[in-house]
Amino acid sequence: MKLNHLIGACTLGLASLALSAPMASAFCGFYVAKADTDLFNDASKVVLVRDGDRTVITMASDFRGDVSEFAMVVPVVDIPEREQIHVANPALVDHLDEYTAPRLVEYYDENPCDLRRYREMAMSAGPQPMVMEDGVAEPEELGVTIEAEYEVGEYDILILSAEESDGLITWLNGNGYKIPDGAEEIVGSYLRQGMKFFVAKVNLERHDGSAMLRPIQVAYEDEDFMLPIRLGTVNADGKQELFVFAITRQGRVEATNYRTVKLPSNMDVPIYVKDEFGEFYKAMFGHQTDKENGKAVFMEYAWDMAWCDPCAANPLSLSELRELGVMWLGEDNPNEIRPMPGRLPPQPAVDAFVTRLHVRYDAQSFPEDLTFQVTGDRENYQGRYVLRHPWRGDYGECDAAGEYAEGLVERWDTEAKSLAKLTGWELADIKAKMAAGGYSAASVGVSEPKPTRSWWQRLWGNG
Repeated sequence: MKLNHLIGACTLGLASLALSAPMASAFCGFYVAKADTDLFNDASKVVLVRDGDRTVITMASDFRGDVSEFAMVVPVVDIPEREQIHVANPALVDHLDEYTAPRLVEYYDENPCDLRRYREMAMSAGPQPMVMEDGVAEPEELGVTIEAEYEVGEYDILILSAEESDGLITWLNGNGYKIPDGAEEIVGSYLRQGMKFFVAKVNLERHDGSAMLRPIQVAYEDEDFMLPIRLGTVNADGKQELFVFAITRQGRVEATNYRTVKLPSNMDVPIYVKDEFGEFYKAMFGHQTDKENGKAVFMEYAWDMAWCDPCAANPLSLSELRELGVMWLGEDNPNEIRPMPGRLPPQPAVDAFVTRLHVRYDAQSFPEDLTFQVTGDRENYQGRYVLRHPWRGDYGECDAAGEYAEGLVERWDTEAKSLAKLTGWELADIKAKMAAGGYSAASVGVSEPKPTRSWWQRLWGNG
């Protein structure tokens, strides 16, 4: 059975369809904050587990409100059997989100008068890289065929085929799916490809009354690895956020029809960002998106699931990975470990690599559905931003302390410029906030550094 054209952000109806920190061979600071998907409005989360032509997709809804108004419409190639559809624990997706979230970490400078430790620190520093409603036309009158009908958990699921988009949309709207105006062309394009539609609504008699809906999972086989997103743009009020968490046994996942770009990472940022990390990350992501003309898929995390450095959350256990559809893991795991947050060594018996991708899209910037490929690249990457707390002692205690103070001012200047470059914020505003927090030349009793002349000014003696 094939089921490749699944949609990431198309729940319809009322639902929203720098400088590197000092590092040696291991992380030695403290993780202090993360930027998870809750920072963004209209965010959809999709987990894709891929191995060969086998895929398990988990579609998490950010729907909040009256569950009777919820509807999901998903284009599919073939008709899934009942056993291929499952309802998952939403905590699984939340855990994966927390584990892969971009993070803020902090370090504390040591006393520069301890020359031995100071030199060791300097040597280690360096860049790191349904029920039919009355009065509604029968489906056959509109050219719509109900190919299959399932009850899965709290959901009633139908698989529909249709002769034309108008008839399908009329039937869907008449049965409470509230397809927005303008969807005919996109729906028609899927129908011309011979595709069918997976539609789901909540059965109130089987629902537990909670406001949060559980993710729907579908297992399928197909050689194509793609994720339709075009339907999600029809009823969108502006741009939407899509987070794709892809788990493979080979390595990273990347888009093939859009640029996959790593977000800037391992940058030193001013200390005050600790209290504004959410605002910083949203501004940074928006600014980087604009620099790519809104047409890039951004990588926020890529790491072997066996470990993390630093950890924004515990790695997922083998049982959690299996629940998400990691079909290649063995049933027995005598070595399973539940680690504590922090810097963790590699753990045995976890053969899974996770890639976190973030897309901000609309119909103009992403006119095509997303297509992916699994690569053999297992190089670790994470969105990571660094706070470096200065040593606050007597800067006249020794010559090294005075040199350290002068270096601090240069470092703070670089941090300010890095933050401005990352976010597009005004440099003067950044420096004013830093000075208000005690991070300026005056706070350490040294002079402001002279402006650095450009190479051409130095070349010809101008300026």
